[in-house]
Amino acid sequence: MAAQKINEAHEHIAKAEKCLKTSLTKWKPDFDSAASEYAKAAVCFKNAKQYEQATDAYLKEAEYQTENKTAIEQAGMMMKEQKKMPEAIDLIEKACMMYMENGTPDTAAMALDRAGKLIEPINLEKAVDLYQKAAGVFENEDRLRQAVEMLGKPPDSWSGVRRCAEEKNMYKDIENFPMCFKKTTVQVLIHLHRADYVAADKCVREICRGTVGVRTPSPWRRYCRAYDEQDEDQVYRVCNSPLLKYMDNDYAKLAISLRVPGGGPKKKKAAAAPQGALVERQQRMRMIMREGCVNLQRADSTVFPLKVKNLDKFSSSKAMYVAVKSLLCEN
Repeated sequence: MAAQKINEAHEHIAKAEKCLKTSLTKWKPDFDSAASEYAKAAVCFKNAKQYEQATDAYLKEAEYQTENKTAIEQAGMMMKEQKKMPEAIDLIEKACMMYMENGTPDTAAMALDRAGKLIEPINLEKAVDLYQKAAGVFENEDRLRQAVEMLGKPPDSWSGVRRCAEEKNMYKDIENFPMCFKKTTVQVLIHLHRADYVAADKCVREICRGTVGVRTPSPWRRYCRAYDEQDEDQVYRVCNSPLLKYMDNDYAKLAISLRVPGGGPKKKKAAAAPQGALVERQQRMRMIMREGCVNLQRADSTVFPLKVKNLDKFSSSKAMYVAVKSLLCEN
């Protein structure tokens, strides 16, 4: 199958070269037909996984059709298959510039997004730069929601503080306060991970001032205060609150891994000894199981005996527990 595709690709290249030749009856090369044949050859090489030859074919296509942005982008994708990431990103950025010049900014932004995803595992800073360029394109088109999504990638990088601030300002402009609060939470988490309490407290104060008429986000205040006072128990409780526990996985992990200065991993406390009414209820349940009877007291302080009938039918402790629980709740 691969050999067949390679032979087919070479046939298309031969046709393309023939289109470029001139003669006494053909004074000008047929660039459009040559570009079409090179495009077909590139697809054949791609299917045969001959990525280097596919790259050359796409570049030839772009050479003979100077406005063919898709061919340049596809050449970049072939470079990616060859693990040549810098060259791939350069070609994709070049294609994006051509998209912008030809009045298709949406396609340019999506291409920048794809390029950012390609380079993110290798060069995070370059990926952030590409995402910011894509956000700028969306912002120029008044598509603020898409711009915010671009600024939010990647979510777990330390450079996210600056990007979260930009996202938060955009959400303020469109009055999406829930998302604005979420981005403030991310900012606070990152600042505290960097042991920068002043910056975290500043973020909380800014959001409180900037959202008039919105309820003050007290969990953030408790969070910062507990961190500043090195109250490990309070930090642990806030980190396990729904505000942080049910956020995106990256942010939830960031909250769980937070440690106060000088503190260690959170140690689970032993359960407190039951007191008061709980002790009384446990005593009643034990009495039923042991003797088959108990004195129950109503709200009017009337004490009456209650017999458990057919005690022998409870062949398991689970059945006894269910019966006892129902009796206590009923009375």
